[in-house]
Amino acid sequence: MKITTLQMNTRSDKAANLEQARTQASYAVEADAPDMLVLPEVFAFMGGSVADKRAAAEELPVAGSAGGAAYETLRAMARGHGVFVHGGSFVERAGDEFFNTTIAFDRAGKELARYRKIHLFDVSTPDGREYRESATFGAGREIVTYMADDITVGCSICYDLRFAELYLALAEAGANVIMVPAAFTLQTGKDHWEILLRARAIETQTFVIAAAQTGTYHEGNDERASWGHSMIIDPWGNLLAQAREGTGHATATVELEYLNQVRQRIPVAQHRVL
Repeated sequence: MKITTLQMNTRSDKAANLEQARTQASYAVEADAPDMLVLPEVFAFMGGSVADKRAAAEELPVAGSAGGAAYETLRAMARGHGVFVHGGSFVERAGDEFFNTTIAFDRAGKELARYRKIHLFDVSTPDGREYRESATFGAGREIVTYMADDITVGCSICYDLRFAELYLALAEAGANVIMVPAAFTLQTGKDHWEILLRARAIETQTFVIAAAQTGTYHEGNDERASWGHSMIIDPWGNLLAQAREGTGHATATVELEYLNQVRQRIPVAQHRVL
């Protein structure tokens, strides 16, 4: 399966962000003809206040009904291009609660999975900035996988990357590809992004697909920056593809035969005792 990551510079204009996603998807499909498109975290809205983020939220549809603008953009992308779409994430409203949620679709636009981000980014980065994701979102609880043709896809989002136990659980659930849509900060990204992605790929012996936000955005009066460097890594930890600076995309082919060879050479799943 050929997989393309889209690298976006999402800001606090939802309509413009959705148009950016549609434009980048069309360009990537024309250029690389992938089987699957992967969008970054919070692709539909990023920055602004907590109230702004929640105002941009969407309730997820029940079976057979229409969804909000971000949901329908992803579904139309899948149908229009005939590809699987792993929809990064957008803000979900569920009653009085809000979640950072991934939605995945098959080639016909049928929903395959919903995943709510489990680990929330409540930290102070080395540049002195504070991030309090829990001020906007609640935490998910479920480990989620889904099938895309013969590939089992595991779901994670951004800060989840620092918790190896989630990735091992996804591998034990049968994942051979793990998605990491993200908006890694410039400060943490330059030091940890690639190292963590390669570590997760090596220890789980899976392909890791990381679609990232890039560039600047505004959070209140503060200008912040995302690291970018969307990339695709194989089960041996090799970097197969990486997006250029700025917005763009990266494409590589996932080969299950190679994954099986890696797992046969070093059968860590069979040797694990804890």
